[in-house]
Amino acid sequence: MYSSPRAVCVGEGLVVLVAEPGALEDSESFSRSAGGAEANVARVLAQLGVSTSWISRVGDDGFGRYLLAQLDEAGVDVSAVTVDPARPTGMYVKERGGGTGVGRDLPRGESKMTYFRAGSAASALSVGDLPSGLVDASEIVHFSGITVALSPSAETMTRALLDSESLVSFDLNFRPSLWGNRIAEAPQILAEHVRGCNVVLMGADEANDVFALADPAALRAEFAEPHYLVVKNDAHVVTAFDGSSRVDVPALKLDVVEKIGAGDAFAGGYLAGLLQDLSPVKRVRLGHLCAASALTAHGDVAEILSSSILDTALNLSDTEWNAVHFADLVTA
Repeated sequence: MYSSPRAVCVGEGLVVLVAEPGALEDSESFSRSAGGAEANVARVLAQLGVSTSWISRVGDDGFGRYLLAQLDEAGVDVSAVTVDPARPTGMYVKERGGGTGVGRDLPRGESKMTYFRAGSAASALSVGDLPSGLVDASEIVHFSGITVALSPSAETMTRALLDSESLVSFDLNFRPSLWGNRIAEAPQILAEHVRGCNVVLMGADEANDVFALADPAALRAEFAEPHYLVVKNDAHVVTAFDGSSRVDVPALKLDVVEKIGAGDAFAGGYLAGLLQDLSPVKRVRLGHLCAASALTAHGDVAEILSSSILDTALNLSDTEWNAVHFADLVTA
């Protein structure tokens, strides 16, 4: 028997081994954390008070048990996760720049990921991993292009999600290396997923890579099907379409510590705003606030600000919002 959450996130969770700052080959120790796009979104939603379930597969190993414990402790329902007795839990190593300029050391604040997910438990995701009734009982089901790319069986599963009675949310999350020998099919497959969803989030840069379109208006003209279309661009302004209406909301001023996880945090904030019936502008602001929490700290999962600080920020005037620095909100 499963709970009836407001949101369901479907996709691979990964154990993250984080190297010491500097060239990877020089790191003598690693810290451990949990990652994975949909798992990150689930944890943000839970922090924002949205009851959330995570559907995935993990290996019957210590890393799989660690992931389940981390999500459970974050308030995410993991009762629908399948434990695979034959395949391992996926993982990646995060290399962090120390900015020394020596050897292969990355610039300070930059990160590089090396993935070990081929043949992982989650690569075997299939329609059979979707518990009867759980997805349709939710208000929103969320997944990303990463899940679509994991394997043909995972793609079959995501296509089944498109028929859900819930609002279906899709983050483009284009990762060329995951597609392997299916890379030539990726634009068509991803376009079909975009057209089949109610809520779609994408970066203008990745949209340009996949669809040769980056302008929000051009993307809206090409993809009229999703009621909610959210386009993030290099100018740090997010354009959000709600039906035929459009809002453009600038990101907060902040000092970036690490970029990993910001897109997932934004998605979690935006979806929470949608579930909370916030206005189009406030939905995007909540996404920005969650993304800022990820950008200003190490780690894949954002530690979201208190509800009182969030409420204050959401109700700023446009002039105040455009002028405020994220650090000032944190210390207010």
